[in-house]
Amino acid sequence: MSSPVTIHDALIFTMVMASAVDSAMHDEELRRIGDLVAQTPVFAGFDHEGLMSASKRCAAILSEAEGLDIMLETIRDALPERLYDTAYALAVEVTAVDHAVRPEEIRLLQLLRDRLSLDKLTCAAIERSAIARYRRA
Repeated sequence: MSSPVTIHDALIFTMVMASAVDSAMHDEELRRIGDLVAQTPVFAGFDHEGLMSASKRCAAILSEAEGLDIMLETIRDALPERLYDTAYALAVEVTAVDHAVRPEEIRLLQLLRDRLSLDKLTCAAIERSAIARYRRA
């Protein structure tokens, strides 16, 4: 039996899934995931050595039949509702880092929004915030 999915695991799963959805995990996205784990208050107290094992666990689940659906359910079930928008924001951060959001990334964000029952205005605000942060002069 595998260990239970923690809140931190679920948030890492969200970011890894966002990075992997286009079938390529780019270095810039991986660095951003590491930075977010190191700097985001929601990861306070997280042992950063666990990042790699959580990432591998996520990849294993995603590689199974119905892996995306299982992953979305796992994330929803592991997170308290108050962190649903945080998970969405972390996914947006990872998809926005390369300044090009691909159709499969948009679809994943829609699936995540729907699975977490987030309202469209909240998601639009999170997305707009990322656009502003990543805009180049």
